[in-house]
Formats: sequence, C-alpha cells, structure tokens
Amino acid sequence: MNGGGVYVGRAGADAALDRGWLLGHFKHPSDPRHSEALEIKWGVHPPGEERAQWVRGEERTALLVLISGRFRMRFPERDVLLERQGDYVVWGQGVDHSWCAEEESVVLTVRWPSVPGYRAGESGER
Repeated sequence: MNGGGVYVGRAGADAALDRGWLLGHFKHPSDPRHSEALEIKWGVHPPGEERAQWVRGEERTALLVLISGRFRMRFPERDVLLERQGDYVVWGQGVDHSWCAEEESVVLTVRWPSVPGYRAGESGER
C-alpha cells in the first residue's frame, strides 16, 4: 500500500518483485522506499545457493543479519558462520566478500550508501 509518503508491505512478497531489494536508489524517486543513503534487502536463499562471484572493491559498508537458517559469509581472511537467529556480521568499504546458504536461509542486508552499478546481472556489478 503506497500513498501520502507511506508504504506498507510484506518483506517476502515485495522482495520477490525486485530481486530481494526493499529500499535503495533503484526505487522510483516518488516511492517512499527510494533512498540514496542506504539499501535494504530481504534475501531468501535455498540450501547450497552461493553468490555467483566475489564482490571485489566494495564501496559500501554492510550489515547482514540472520533471520533463519544457516548462512556463511566468506571474506579473504576468514569465514563467518551465522547459525542462530540474530547473528550478524558487519564489513566495511574495501572488504571483498562472498556467501553460501548452508541451509535454507533468510537474511536481512543493510548497505550504505546506496551506490549505482551493483545490480546482479548487469555488467560492472560488484
């Protein structure tokens, strides 16, 4: 429901419409979910799903919170296993990373700032 500068939705349903993304620069400027300050993603991942390629030269800071499942974040120097609801990891600019869902997992990702050029499937995505 959108009107009067207020948007009410359901993360799972809305996320399915835009590859998981609920908020960011990529939403239409008239949409209350448009933001150049940050991005929010509701990620639903089947067991065994992995990121297709590592993110290199990261320009943002990110927070990833485990909602359910078992999710592994990979960094050059270490892996971080999130296995209890509420486990989270934060990484900063310049930190290369990838991930793997060890079980069916739901994660909430917040990244800032919202930077164009990171959308999966587009050339130049990181």
